[in-house]
Formats: sequence, structure tokens, C-alpha cells
Amino acid sequence: MINVKIQERILLSLSRAPESQDYGSEDSDWTIDNSLSLLENEYPNFGALVSGKRVVDFGCGEGYQSIALTKKHDCFVVGIDSNQRTLEKAIGHADSHNIPKSRLTFVDKISDSMFNSFDIVISQNSFEHFGNPSVILDEMQRLITESGKLLVTFGPPWLAPYGSHMHFFCKVPWINVLFSEATVIKVRSRFRNDGATKYEDVESGLNRMTVAKFERIIISSDLRIESISYKCVKGINLLSKIPFLREFFVNRVSVILSKAT
Repeated sequence: MINVKIQERILLSLSRAPESQDYGSEDSDWTIDNSLSLLENEYPNFGALVSGKRVVDFGCGEGYQSIALTKKHDCFVVGIDSNQRTLEKAIGHADSHNIPKSRLTFVDKISDSMFNSFDIVISQNSFEHFGNPSVILDEMQRLITESGKLLVTFGPPWLAPYGSHMHFFCKVPWINVLFSEATVIKVRSRFRNDGATKYEDVESGLNRMTVAKFERIIISSDLRIESISYKCVKGINLLSKIPFLREFFVNRVSVILSKAT
């Protein structure tokens, strides 16, 4: 085992030179116009699935996706996010687009009155961040009606080339495999001054969601898989069918779930 200090020096030499104590986050590239592009790519019939429906945008962030759903697909949307700062931005964006609150609201938690009330729940790029993903999936399930559907898409999984979400400072793939957690977090502290001491502590958290772990959570739930797809690095999707290797090359998982009958 290479000494931790030596590991740190190696990883730091492969990282961007810090220009300040904390780089800060890069500005989001999402807009109202492009916010549905990933969902439309992952679910070819996305428009038909959501048009005119009651939708929960689970992990809505700054609200671009929620607003686009109301404007492009005539949906009635509730955006949920626990981050008050981003929720305030979402509300401001909705106001600037003159979206009436009767069609779009934002909340920071689920209330009992919301259960069994929605046709669609969307979770995009959030499942690898939930602290207790099994509990969250159960909450999503309770939100939909008996005929409702969950659309869950996330990536990259934990063992994908950039599953550690550390590419903002290091472009070397699989650094969470090549280096110890202590090394990665120590070097990360040169670029993010947020006090994180483990992967679960970083902004938004990382729950080390592998492909196999996700599949186990789905199998253990009371949900039925209507469709599931795996997108691999460089479009070599055949790798998703090869045991062991699939964990390292599946870059995105997308699934449609419904309540078991």
C-alpha cells in the first residue's frame, strides 16, 4: 500500500493547480430551453408520458425543469428540494416566467396530502446523492397514484470513470478506485473548503451508488420495472451485459417504475 502522503502528492500532481483556497462551483449550464433534453433522450416517449399530467419534480434544483414541464407539456408540477437557497431561485425563475402558482409550486418537504396524488414522479441525477435511497424511493412510490409512474435516471454510478464527482479538479478517471478515500478528500480540500471528511459529506452527498446497489434497491421495493436502460462510456453499451466490467463502464441508468399489481 502506497503511503498516504505519497498518494496525496501523486493525486495533487494530476489535479488542476489551485488558484485560490476554494474554486467555488461552476455556473449551471441548465436553462428553460435545454432542461428537458436529458429526459427526452433517455425516454423517447417522454412527451406522451407527461403531457397534461400531475408531476413531481423530485430534486428540482433551481426549477428550470419544472418550469419547462409546465410550459412545454402543460403539466401541473410540484418541485421538491431540501436546499432552501436553490428553492428561492426556483421561485424567482417561475415568477419571471409568469407561471401561476396553480400550475407550479415549490416545497422543501413532502406532506401527507401529497401521497397518491401524482401521475408522474421524476428524479433526474439525484439518486446517487440521497442519504437513504431506499427510503426516498418509498416516498416517491407513495406520491403516485395506482397507475402512476416513476422516472428515475442518474449517472454516473459510483464505479464509473467519474463516479466520484471529483472531475472538477481532476480529470483522471476512477480516482475513487485508484486512491484511498482519505487521499481524495484531502486533495479535494485544496479546491473545496467545505469541511468534508468523507464522500457522504461533500456537497449534495455521495451514497456510493453502484449499478448493483441500485438494482438491489429496486428489487427490494414494491415496484415493477417497466423499462430499464444502461448507457456505457463511449456508447459501448454491450459492456453493460458483462458481469464485473459493467460496474466500471455503465455511465447512466434510466428506469421507468410502476406500482406492482
